[in-house]
Amino acid sequence: MLFKGCSSIEQFKQISIFHDLETNQLESLIPYSYVKEYQKDEIVMQEGDRLPTQLYVLIEGILQIKKTATNGKETFVRLIPAGEIFAAPAIFGNGISPATVVCQVDSQVLNIEREALLEAIRHTPEIALRILEIFNQRLQQLHNTVHGLISERAIARLIRLIQYYAHRDGTHSVEQGDCLNVNISYYQLARSIGITYEECVRLFKKMNQFITYQRGGKIIIKNWQELEKIALKNET
Repeated sequence: MLFKGCSSIEQFKQISIFHDLETNQLESLIPYSYVKEYQKDEIVMQEGDRLPTQLYVLIEGILQIKKTATNGKETFVRLIPAGEIFAAPAIFGNGISPATVVCQVDSQVLNIEREALLEAIRHTPEIALRILEIFNQRLQQLHNTVHGLISERAIARLIRLIQYYAHRDGTHSVEQGDCLNVNISYYQLARSIGITYEECVRLFKKMNQFITYQRGGKIIIKNWQELEKIALKNET
């Protein structure tokens, strides 16, 4: 980990919860924030760590969120894209990291002191609403995941997860179809929906007419409609 130093107005403008703030409002936060740089595979925080009372925001890179069960089994929870907040308990909870956060690529994290954030919220209450929106979306995704583990077959859960990342991070057109803007490995996909790596590979092979997986976690959807038909057929 490297301390890069002070934050900037440009970096604050990358953060979704601060999009509509005036320049003078953003300037008031700068003295109470700083940026840390992390390398690929470096741990930002470990599950169970005591966290400083700060808001954590990823401004560059991708973070992996993982949890470890009492039996030692690791579960991949989700990917955090640039512009999103994470480690909510540091501000609103018990101050203990609920999961391990690891850099999927070289990343930069902006840290903002809690009191400065609360002062910004006093002047612009919409910030709090945006934070609540983000937490609500994550709770909904957690609900969908738990519901899927109970009521859906693995192939439906896999398709719903891919749809989620397509909706959240978007896609771009390539010759074969729509490519997700975020790379997700077989391992990450499998751990997210409670199946083995081998089962995940098998499911992709089963759907290879409609979706392809390329080295490095690149996922290309060739036919959304057919994938949706498969998902609906396998929801019970």
